[in-house]
This record gives sequence, structure tokens and C-alpha cells, in this order.
Amino acid sequence: MSVVLRTQMAGAGKRPARLLLTGLAVLVASFVVYATVLAQQITERTILNGLSGTPESAALVLRDGDLNSADLAAIGKLPGVAEAAGRIESGVRTPAGTLILLADPGSGPLSRVTVREGRYPAATGEIAVTPRTVERMGFAPGATLTVDSAENEPVTLTVVGVVDTRDDYGYLAYVSVPTVRAVSDGWDSLQQIDVRLDAGADPAAVRQRIEPLVAGEGAPEIVTGTEARLAEAQNASGQVDELFIIVRVFVAVAVIAAGLIATSTFRIVFAQRMRQLALLRAVGAGRGALARALAAEGALTGLIAGITGVLAALAAGHLVPPAAGLFGVDLARPGSPFGPALFTVALAVLITVVAVLAPALSAARVAPLEALRSAVTTGARTGVGRLRTAAGLLLALVAAAIVAVVWVNLPERDAQDYQAEPMLLAVVGSGGLAFVALIALGPLLVRPVLAVTGWPLRRLGPIGRLAVGGVGGSIRRAAAVSVVVALGVTLITGTLVGADSVRVLADRETIASAPTDFEVSGPGGSTLPAGVIEKARDRGELTRVTPYRRVDGVTVGEAEVRVTDLSTTALPRLSQLDVAAGDVTGLAPGRIVVSGYLGPAVGDRVTVGRGGRTLPVTVVAVLGDSTPLGTEIVLDPADLTALGVPAAPTGLLADAAATGEDGRTAGLRALREVIAAQPDLGVQVLADQRDQVEDALGALLAVALTLIGLTVLIAVVGVGATSALSVVERARESGLLRAVGMPRGGLLAMLTTESALYGVIGAVLGLVLGVPYAWLAVLALGIDAPLTMPGGQLAGVFLALTALTALAGVLPARRAAKVSPVTALATD
Repeated sequence: MSVVLRTQMAGAGKRPARLLLTGLAVLVASFVVYATVLAQQITERTILNGLSGTPESAALVLRDGDLNSADLAAIGKLPGVAEAAGRIESGVRTPAGTLILLADPGSGPLSRVTVREGRYPAATGEIAVTPRTVERMGFAPGATLTVDSAENEPVTLTVVGVVDTRDDYGYLAYVSVPTVRAVSDGWDSLQQIDVRLDAGADPAAVRQRIEPLVAGEGAPEIVTGTEARLAEAQNASGQVDELFIIVRVFVAVAVIAAGLIATSTFRIVFAQRMRQLALLRAVGAGRGALARALAAEGALTGLIAGITGVLAALAAGHLVPPAAGLFGVDLARPGSPFGPALFTVALAVLITVVAVLAPALSAARVAPLEALRSAVTTGARTGVGRLRTAAGLLLALVAAAIVAVVWVNLPERDAQDYQAEPMLLAVVGSGGLAFVALIALGPLLVRPVLAVTGWPLRRLGPIGRLAVGGVGGSIRRAAAVSVVVALGVTLITGTLVGADSVRVLADRETIASAPTDFEVSGPGGSTLPAGVIEKARDRGELTRVTPYRRVDGVTVGEAEVRVTDLSTTALPRLSQLDVAAGDVTGLAPGRIVVSGYLGPAVGDRVTVGRGGRTLPVTVVAVLGDSTPLGTEIVLDPADLTALGVPAAPTGLLADAAATGEDGRTAGLRALREVIAAQPDLGVQVLADQRDQVEDALGALLAVALTLIGLTVLIAVVGVGATSALSVVERARESGLLRAVGMPRGGLLAMLTTESALYGVIGAVLGLVLGVPYAWLAVLALGIDAPLTMPGGQLAGVFLALTALTALAGVLPARRAAKVSPVTALATD
């Protein structure tokens, strides 16, 4: 080992805190990378452990063929077969909605359910429901319901028990195979047969006995239970793999952020040690030897950070399942994958080596005369070179050119055969180039941003002016840290703006199909019996009870469409419909609201017809893709009657009078009581559709923000590390300020404000970059989503980033404030 390398390693060993700060961002990145591997293991094992597919005791499975009850009985009698269970499902319409019937033996190793209350069905017509089905559909034990079979023959079902199953969707009932046949008018077919063998029976021999029984055209596939479960597991884990592909993309962004932070911290550390490096050059150390020694120090930093991050992630991964168990969540334990651990450590070393190269080469060029200067003077390098400026401007121009190409090729509303993928890739590519340009031009861009954002601080007094001056005095450092913060803010801004636009679009589409909490309708567009509307309006649990008619067979020009006369002003949610042109409140006799795809524009005269009657009307509004209740046209009730449609409504819409789940349950019960004497009528809980959309969008947004939070976390860590190193570098400055009378609280406030300014600058740059690119991406999707600006959420992001970066600087600031002026002034 060379003398220079030994000197550098000895120096690193004497200052472990500096080594830790330099590699802190890489440590966090290593933790994230290995924790992602463990999270995928936990997710996959938890899903596989909870699969409610083929039971473990099923040795053979027959599927994907023509199977019936005779096959089930014959297989059950074969030597070596202990039990055979047939699987089939069917749906029946009830007043409370569609009920899914699933065949299951109800007990024994092949059963997928456990009886909670009552008993399992034994006779034809008996059913056992899940707990959520009792809650949502009102089918408690002892209840009877009459449903129509496939041929509209009445079939009576009796609830005899409540069963627990892994997946309870709120509309499931478990039955025997004969009950499914009864509602299917005797249609004898099975989707699958699970076969359990006697102890010691040979699966291959039993399979050979089964094959002749089911041979011929439509013969099913016969697989082992292990093969069936493996296929189910691969399907489930495949979905997990797809999710974690997206996760890895965000982890890669976090790793890049860690590399940027590491580069910045190495520059600070090497600048602080410039006199030492110059002395080494003065006593004969060559530039190459010095650069290699500094690179080796970076590799050592990466090795220690990688190992520490992996060990921390391993500990956290094995603590999560028992911690989740305390809250009733059953999670599988991960393993301790050695290969990914080695990869993570190697990645950490690679990140630090790449990050240290530029600072090391720059530091190795130090002149021996630098040894005569102070460390502070030596480290105060500012400005951007011409080559870097030219490269940044070129990248910015290329990014702008790509934006221009995308803008010119944006689709029109309801464009046909539009391919969004190339456009989105172009937007992402342009955004990536723009961010690299931001890295190159950061010092030039940070100055004007600091001038604007620092103006209020300068007005607050000396502490504010000193804080702004401290950040402006090391503009390259401020740019390096703020750019990483800007990356996180850009991603968060893009996600929030894009998600808000998609949410508004989803709300409009959901409002069109589900404008109220409930809908009552009969089969085949039949009219509601007299008195149903009045009874519903008399119930205090309901509000905004609105009847409507919905009919098919109406023509507009050459097109045959579905029409409704639903009032566009009676329901508040309809005011949020996606209106492409005109005003839906202008609906009146002789006026019409049409779907955009039909073609007419506002002001056009069109003729609608039905059954030989025609009526000229004027278009007052054109909607987007979604029109109320799945129709294409909204007519005034008088016009619909003029076309010969009976005046009796075909359905009604209503809202729950009270909010929350209790109010919805009360409203549902009230409607069921209103239509109790009308078995043909059914109630749909439209609010559930809205909830499903909102829950799905909320879950996706939460996942995306969590993943983006990795980058923000590393950015905040970078701010903390930079602040800590800056405190060391500026110890004499801090001592001088204390010596001339600045109190400890003032020094603490000044240094904390400097840290907060990193967040402010990064947030401003991120917002300026993120919002336009988010809007461009929304337009490039071609889904006609509106461009929105979630101002409250973006303001929250701005304040949160400012607060987090300020907190990251509190600890270093407190350490600096505790040092006595005499000690600080003695520091070189």
C-alpha cells in the first residue's frame, strides 16, 4: 500500500463521523434496495400462504373440460379416492343485488370455508352466506329468498348458516352442487373436480383409473394438486413481480439521488482537506496516486455504508412481521437472501466510486501552493465552466424540442387509433434530459431562485441576511443539494397533478353511471309499480328520490341509441358531468343533451324518432364519453312522452339522508322495505362503485407517493449531511459570529434557516419542472382528462419539504451553537 493511500485511510479512521456523513445517503439507498428485496419476499410468501385456491389435500385436479355430476360420483367411488369435490359457481339476481353461489363440500380437507353460525347446507335450496353478505345484503340465517333460474323459473333459497372464507366480497353464498343445478335449470356442468386420495394411494395409478371415465371430446386436463397450486402461485407472484418492477424503477431513481448526494458530500469533504492534499503534493505525491487514494477512500465508504444498510434492512425486515402481528395482520417472514445482499453492497461500492471520481480528480489537481492558504479559502470554488454550461444548454434545447414534437402531435378529443405509449416515452425522455440539464446548470439557476426566495428573509434582519449569504456563498453546494430535492419534488408534483386530473376524470365517469347512492330498477326495462316513488319519498332515511325513464330503440339520424329523461338539475352530482360544450341546465322541451361521439354540435337541429314518431330538437349541450345511466341522449320528459314512451318511470335514484356507512346501510334497508312486495325489483348500491374507484385511485396514489418518498428521504438525508459538513467547514465563521455577540439561539436559527433554504430552492425548481411535464403527460395519455392544479396539496408538499430540510439541519446547528467561540476560532 502506498504512503499516500495509508495516509488517507488513517485520516478516514481518525474521523469516523465524517466518513459516516459522506456515506449516509448511500447507506440509506442500500437499506432501500435490500429492503425492497425483502418486501417482495414478504409479499409473495404472504400471498401464497393465503391463497384460497386448490386445497393442500387435493392430490389430483380435473379442469378445463366437460365435467358433470356423474363424473364426480364415478370418481368418488374409484379405489384409492377418499373424496371428490365438485367446483362450480353461478349468479342469481336478488332484490339486494346479484348473489354468487359457489359449490363447496362445506367440511373436510377439501373445503374452503369454516362454519361460523348455523350449519352448512345439506339439501337442495339451502345456502350459507359470508359475514359481509349478511351485513350488505341482509341475508341472515333463517331468511328465505325467491330467485329466478336461468329460464326465469322461481327457486326458493333458505339461509341456514354463516361461513368464513378468506375472500369475503359481500355477495357470496356457499352451496351444494345440486343447488347450483337448480338455479341453472338442471344444467349439469362442473368447472373443476378436486380429488383427495386415501393414505398410501398412488396418484399415478388413480389418474390412470380416472382417465377412461372422462375420455373423449372435451376431456378435461388432469394435473396434480401440486401443479395446480404452483400455477396459482405463479399467477399470484407474477402480479407481485409486475408491481415490484415499478417499485424497482423508483428505487433506481433513489439510487441516482444517492449518487448525486454522495458526489456533493465528497466535494465538501475534499475541499475541507485541501491543505492536507496540497501538503501531500508538496512532499512529492503525484496526482494519479492522490486520485487513486481518494477513490479508494470512496470505495471504503461505500463498503461500510452498503454492509450497514443491508444489516439494517435485514433487521427491519424480520421485525416487520411480528410487529404487524400485534395489529392482527398476518405477514410471512422473509429469508436472508445472500445474493441480493452481495449485489447491494457491490452497488453501494459502485455508487461511491462513481460519485467520488470527479471530486477526486478535481482534488488531485490541487497545486502545492494551496498548502499556504486556509481551508475555507481553498474550498470556496464557485461558478460553472463553459463546457458544462454548453452541455446544459444543449440538453435543455433537446428537451424543449421533444416537448414541441409531443405538443404538435397531441390527440384531439375522442381521437381514434391513438397510440399513447410513444408519446409518454417521449415525455419521460424529455423530462430526464431536462433534469440532467438542471444538474448541469444548477448553480446558474439557483442564484435567481435564491434571490427571489431569500428576499423575505433579508427583510427579517441580520440572521436572515446571513442565512441567505451562507447559501449564496457556496452556490455549487447549494445547487448540488437542491437539485436532488428538486428531483423528489418533481416526481411528487407530477404524481399529484396527474392523479388529480385522473381523479376528476374518474369522478365524471363515475358520476354519469352512479349519480346517487342507490338505484332501483326492474328486469328488462320494465316500469316501476305505482306507489313505489311516493313510498321512497316518505322515508326519512332517503333524500333526493328522483324517478327516470330509460328506453332503447330511439333513433338519431342513422344511429339507434338509448335515451333517458333524468333531470340534469335534480341531482347535485350531475353538475360535475364532463361537458365538452354547451350547458346541461338548458335542457327543456325541444332541447337535447347528446354524447360527444354521436357527432352533433351545440346549436345543431337533429331529429329523434321512435316507433314511427319523430321530433325535431336542438342540441344544447355535448357531453364527453360518459352520459348519465349508460345512455347516449338526455331528453326532456315531455319530449320522451311525445315519442310514445309510457309515462311510468323505469327506475328511481336516491341518496342516503345521512352520511357514512351507517347512513348508507339505513338507506339501503329503507329501499328494501319499500320494494319488499315487488320481488322483481332490485336495489343497486351505486355508492359502492364510487368507493371502489376512489379506493383504487387512493391506493395507487399512496403507493406512488411512498415510492417517491424514497428519493425525498435521501434528499433530506443529503441536506442533513451537507449541513453537518458545512458546520465543520465553517467552524471559525461560527466562532467569529459568537464572538461579536450573536447568541446561541441566533446561530442555531441561522444554520437551520440555511438548511430550510435548500428545501425551498429545490421545491421551487421541482414545482416549475413538475407541473408542466405532468400536464403534458396527461394530455399525451389521450384520455380527455382535464388539466388540474391541486394547489392545496402542492402547497403542502412545499411546506413539508421546507420543514423536513429545516429539521435535517437542526442537529448540526445545535452542535455548532454549543461550541465556545474560543474553540471555534482556534479551528483551522
